[in-house]
Amino acid sequence: MTIDLGEWYRAARERIIAVASELDEEGGATAVAATPAWDVHDVVAHLSGIVDDATHGRMEGATTDPWTAAQVERGRGRTIPEMLDGWAEQAPLMESFLSSPAGAESWRAVLDIHTHECDLLTALGRPIAVPTDVASWVAGMLRASFDESLVAAGLPAVTVEVDDVELFRSRLGRRTEAEVRGHGWSSDPTPYLDTWFVFGRAETSLRERAGTVSEGRAPDDPAAHP
Repeated sequence: MTIDLGEWYRAARERIIAVASELDEEGGATAVAATPAWDVHDVVAHLSGIVDDATHGRMEGATTDPWTAAQVERGRGRTIPEMLDGWAEQAPLMESFLSSPAGAESWRAVLDIHTHECDLLTALGRPIAVPTDVASWVAGMLRASFDESLVAAGLPAVTVEVDDVELFRSRLGRRTEAEVRGHGWSSDPTPYLDTWFVFGRAETSLRERAGTVSEGRAPDDPAAHP
């Protein structure tokens, strides 16, 4: 599988811009259940704010709560179209970096944008969309990190039968404990749950319509779904 992080980021950004560009003020105020403190406007502020921070060298404290909160706060006085325009203008430089060998160290930006793309789609009542190659890449990393965490925690090996997209959403805290218990565990999942959740458990089900799409397809394009 060919991995081009910059191209993956660009494609996700363009899909998000296409969806967010359709929203009016009321749509921007839609609550995002996956990130309870944020609405759609806030998620766009975060995503565009990451690139703005990278462009201007504001990377101290990157990925921390204060860092992301500052992005959301900066976006409060801006409309969604204004933020999308700024994102589109600044992102190509970051995408070029992500496509370079040095960009491999910044893979979390690609994970983050696909996570929030799904969050936004679910908030807007649309099926989530993860390109198959991205889903496979993410799932491979998350399976490997889970296995490593089991060793570090002194827990015996376990297998979990779950598709790539569900694994992606599940491990990153977009599923409830009950939903995760419903995965195909080879033994009682109870001892493994704290290790499974990277960002904590969802309090209530997002009731996502899960699926994958091929590169370049829009989530509502019938041809995107097998």
